[in-house]
Amino acid sequence: METKHIPHGRGTSAQGTTPPYVPQIRLYQQWLHATRGLQFDSYDALWRWSVTDLDAFWQSVWDYFDLQSPTPHTGVLAKNTMPGAQWFPGAQVNYVRQVMRHVDAAHAAGLPAIISRNEKGNHRELAWPELRRQVASLALHLQAQGVQPGDRVAAYLPNVPEAMIAFLATASIGAVWSICAPDMGTHAVLDRFRQIEPKVLISVDGVSYGGRDHDRTGVLAELRAGLPSLQHVLLLGNLDASISIAGCASWASATARNDAETAAFEPMWLAFDHPLWIVYSSGTTGLPKPIVHGHGGSMLVALQLKVLHNDIGCSYEANSFGERYHWYSSTGWVMWNAQMSGLLSGTTCVIFDGNPGGSKEHPDWGVLWRFAAETGVTFFGAGAAFFANCMKAGITLSDYGDLTRIRALGTTGSPLSPEVQQWGTAQFEALGTRDNAAAPGRPKQGAAPRTGQAGGPSPAGGSDPHAVGERGGEPIWWNNISGGTDFCGAFIGGNREMPQVPGEMQCRMLGAAVEAWNAEGQPVTDEVGELVCAQPLPSMPLYLWGDKDGSRYLSSYFDMYPPGHGRQPGGGDGPASMGAVWRHGDWLKIGANGGCTIYGRSDATINRHGLRMGTSEIYSAVESLPEVLDSLVVDLEYLGRESYMPLFVVLRPGQALDEALRARINAAVRTALSPRFVPDDIFAVAEVPRTLSGKKQELPIKKLLLGQPIEKVVNKDAMANPGCLDWYVAFAAERAQTLPAA
Repeated sequence: METKHIPHGRGTSAQGTTPPYVPQIRLYQQWLHATRGLQFDSYDALWRWSVTDLDAFWQSVWDYFDLQSPTPHTGVLAKNTMPGAQWFPGAQVNYVRQVMRHVDAAHAAGLPAIISRNEKGNHRELAWPELRRQVASLALHLQAQGVQPGDRVAAYLPNVPEAMIAFLATASIGAVWSICAPDMGTHAVLDRFRQIEPKVLISVDGVSYGGRDHDRTGVLAELRAGLPSLQHVLLLGNLDASISIAGCASWASATARNDAETAAFEPMWLAFDHPLWIVYSSGTTGLPKPIVHGHGGSMLVALQLKVLHNDIGCSYEANSFGERYHWYSSTGWVMWNAQMSGLLSGTTCVIFDGNPGGSKEHPDWGVLWRFAAETGVTFFGAGAAFFANCMKAGITLSDYGDLTRIRALGTTGSPLSPEVQQWGTAQFEALGTRDNAAAPGRPKQGAAPRTGQAGGPSPAGGSDPHAVGERGGEPIWWNNISGGTDFCGAFIGGNREMPQVPGEMQCRMLGAAVEAWNAEGQPVTDEVGELVCAQPLPSMPLYLWGDKDGSRYLSSYFDMYPPGHGRQPGGGDGPASMGAVWRHGDWLKIGANGGCTIYGRSDATINRHGLRMGTSEIYSAVESLPEVLDSLVVDLEYLGRESYMPLFVVLRPGQALDEALRARINAAVRTALSPRFVPDDIFAVAEVPRTLSGKKQELPIKKLLLGQPIEKVVNKDAMANPGCLDWYVAFAAERAQTLPAA
């Protein structure tokens, strides 16, 4: 067998000789010892080194993954300040170059780049060379339309391979990518895209979801009318491949080239901090924040997260041969970006477009499990709410095919309760393992040859995955992570070699100087406090688009803790020039064992199924109705409780909150924003509590409804209308009687 170089800093491996499976984080530590002489007696010691010697740690990540640059960098963290950290000055990179490094080796091993399916059962596999060709064709098409480095390309696309291709083509030529999901209404999309003034829009004609086709050509027309910056529109026929619309170019034509120019195309070298994409994270006021991340930082953090902490290996490496990575997501959630980042490490990405719970008429929480069984998924990720819904629906995983290749479950988006994790563990224990299964990563006795070997068959779902997904009798590993769109990564997550505690995340991520701080701004253990990050990460925002003086960026993340406080690597205060500490907006408890528990949002931001929306966007939709004078919305997500979002409305005199008005309110939210943000309940109130300056008291009401006493959550002397609180106190008491003990 031919021996192939593995560009992860780990030497070579032979396809035909598969060693016993070794967790990725152990491989990294072995490499640290062999190349740096570093050895740590515990994960805590490794973590403390990573957040204290920032230069050494992030240089090790660069070297371990063998990142390449035609010019050397003059430092690692040249400027340690927040915001404004300066990483790897002088280096040149391109996210797409790192992806395309894997094309030849992965294809030679018989492994696809992307496996996809939709609700209608349309199954596709995209080979690595075809991915490269389509990316090159589209990149050349965009350049022919005058797209230059720094220009914005916006997309209104579902979770299909074309979305990944469009992103890679955009990034390869230095343009800046931004995407919204087709379940978002015109208002929500325009609130995002208008801010960034895209030159190009790539749109879908429609989507299938919940057993129905949803035409989006009307939204496309509204987007074209509402974005005067557009110079070019590309149309993808997702529902109707033959569709054409005047003034729109054809996706099929733009990706059809296969000539000498496409074969010779190479992504351009860009500065380490060249803008890669713009994602959106909403606060409680104003428009969504357009967050700009860079090529180099996004790539470094994605590789560190995906490989070291998520334990997702390269699909053509012997240790993880046949790895198939699936994380269910819409394109409006940052987990779409995370799913796509599997390509950076040469991993086959397995994606599904549609409703994971079936249709209203025929609910079915086995949809994704069947998909995973039929495609040989080895890492299965989804929002925590998905697993909770599976448990509530009473499904039995053994009903949905052979799931024994799955060796890891990933969750994020909201806290995972211990009960749900225990349910899932029991389900996988009941599945057992494959006959004659060896340790994960080793082929079974008598196993059929792998694809790419002589006589290797391909099952209906695609290439035969390696036994990396066979647990060999080990309990299923839960990789529970918590992070954010804000920095396109995770602060807290998993370690394949640490003990598991249901409902708890195993550790703070390497390089992430995360602490829980009390009201005095001091680190605490075994206490719930504000989640802060005291040191910069390479993937923190470069800036917010349009935020010329940086004030919006500062107020979003750095307004709570003063510059210099807690900024010294390893602990202690630094000079004010180091800047402030990142405050994330989550409640966190760090246990004495290093395990972490997220309890929910510490601010009033709405987080529904992983997608964050500012309350101001909901108010804009609701208060546009003539019957509604004022409104207040809170999301009562908290550990052990599912998200519950009540909406309180003040109606005009003479109006009543009947079913017809409830339906109009729900429709306004659904149309302007997304069905995800339709409230769970609507209540008519006399007044919305406000401060003396007129600000809605969202956070105090949220804390009240989560069980805190009124005297601890609000200062009545600072309120314009304290008398209205009596109704909310009574409402909270009545609701508390109906809730199970937390």
